[in-house]
Amino acid sequence: MNKDQVKGALKEAAGKVQSKAGEIVGSTEQQAKGLVKQAEGKTQKNVGDAKEVLKDAVDKI
Repeated sequence: MNKDQVKGALKEAAGKVQSKAGEIVGSTEQQAKGLVKQAEGKTQKNVGDAKEVLKDAVDKI
C-alpha cells in the first residue's frame, strides 16, 4: 500500500462525512463539496492502485 492509496481513501471518507453533514444541516454547498472530495479521493486511490500494479510488474521482471 502506498501513500496515494492511503491519502485517497482518507479523502474519500472525509468527503462522505462532509456530504452527509451537508445533507443533515440542509447545505447543498457542503453536499457538493463532499461529493467533489469523494471523487478526488477515489481518483487519488486509483492512481495509487495503478502505481502498485506497475511496481509489482517491474518487480516480476
